[in-house]
Amino acid sequence: MRRVLAVVALLTAVAAQAQTPQAPAVPAAPPQMSGTDLSFDTAVLQGLDKVTARVVTVEAPVGAPVHVGALEIIVRACKKRRPEDQPESAAFLDIWELRKDQPAAALFRGWMFASSPALSAMEHPVYDIWVLDCRGKAK
Repeated sequence: MRRVLAVVALLTAVAAQAQTPQAPAVPAAPPQMSGTDLSFDTAVLQGLDKVTARVVTVEAPVGAPVHVGALEIIVRACKKRRPEDQPESAAFLDIWELRKDQPAAALFRGWMFASSPALSAMEHPVYDIWVLDCRGKAK
């Protein structure tokens, strides 16, 4: 039984490393965070340029591209727990790096959580992006 569990763990780790984010041809619908969460139309993101030490705060409307340095970010969903629940904001993001005379390189696709930025972080040598909050009209 231990061998089976070890093999499953190894295959899972190898499969996770083999997957590289790719820009979707057609935007896919993000998975649901929870059925009782509220959806908002704007995500508040913060970005750090590690070279210049500049921190910027950006309000990103759902579905519209925003730019932080050489990054293009599209928020696909922004959800927040109901006021009576433990506070949490999360956004489903697609992030690409734009390079001159080259196609956009996909960097990140997935949920980022305000309470745990390291849980699902974007790996990049120059930029850090994280979610602060969800605002706007609740859907």
